[in-house]
Amino acid sequence: MTDTRTRSSASTGNRAAAEVLRGLGDIRSDLEDIYEDLHAHPELSHQEHRTAGKVADRLRSWGYETHTGVGGTGVVGVLHNGEGPVVLLRADMDALPVKEDTGLPYASTVTVQDASGTTVPVAHACGHDMHVTCLLGAVRLLSERTGSWAGTLVALFQPAEETGNGAGAMVDGGLADLVPKPDVALAQHVLPYPAGYVGTRSGPFLSAADTLRVTLHGRGAHGSAPQAAVDPVVMAAMTVVRLQTIVSRELAATTPGVLTVGAINSGTSGNVIPDTAEIQLNVRTYDDGTRQHVLGSVRRIVRAECEASEATGEPEFEEISRFPPTVNDACVTERVSKAFAAHFDGADTIDLQTASEDFSDIPHALGTPFTY
Repeated sequence: MTDTRTRSSASTGNRAAAEVLRGLGDIRSDLEDIYEDLHAHPELSHQEHRTAGKVADRLRSWGYETHTGVGGTGVVGVLHNGEGPVVLLRADMDALPVKEDTGLPYASTVTVQDASGTTVPVAHACGHDMHVTCLLGAVRLLSERTGSWAGTLVALFQPAEETGNGAGAMVDGGLADLVPKPDVALAQHVLPYPAGYVGTRSGPFLSAADTLRVTLHGRGAHGSAPQAAVDPVVMAAMTVVRLQTIVSRELAATTPGVLTVGAINSGTSGNVIPDTAEIQLNVRTYDDGTRQHVLGSVRRIVRAECEASEATGEPEFEEISRFPPTVNDACVTERVSKAFAAHFDGADTIDLQTASEDFSDIPHALGTPFTY
């Protein structure tokens, strides 16, 4: 009986999927237009006003209960279709401050002021325009074929993934009060794999990422009188060298982790010892225990090097950004993987990724299992 019901359920699911996908050809041209428009008009984190407006207009036209301004520029659409599970699908909307040089007829030529007031070029260099297009295509197909499925669909378009605080902003903006509690949450990202390939993995998938700014305090002097100084440049140099031992000597060889010092800033002249030095570093880990260990070691080493150099003040630590680890639920991932395998020739388990995402802040806050 169990095997029969399972086969029957799978057969019904396959028929429903086939019915929905039959409509894909009908809307492909529209989706291509959406993609090219989004690609040509990228918007930085927390500035996604045009994108959000385009999304909201389409959700309303397809019969979705639509909420705008969630967490700033976030958009949520809800479609109730009888009894059944509540499924949340998420796409991110923001672009990056980079110049596009692709030569495409719909390439971005946009420049805007960023949060600091600096004029920067903007481009969809991370694929969020494709993510939005894919989700719009899915919600349209499902709205037009409600006889093929039952339940509630929550379509969530998130701002500010690149800065790591868009998901949290939507949670703080009252997301839980706007939507029914999802039974499952799903998200996706494009990657440079062969066309037709799709995959996920159970458990740890994307790394946590913590970016810190560390300020070291010394005492300036003329380069001809180093004995009068406490040199923060040397202090920073010794700190950078010592930080490299955290992953290589404090983590087991089987425990993945990355620590990168990406910027050192100090002084304005080769003949003047400055008062301070600034280090910016990034830590990537896959579980909270390793994350806490590495971040704790960073603070320990920085303070120790400052003491060794007789720094004139305590070092200052500033968190620039924080991304949580993305850890996929085993049961949800198994079910999604089986669906992928039944439909795609190129479905497989994907490698552990060192990229980072803030998506999981949403299902964690809602108490919902997820896979990415």
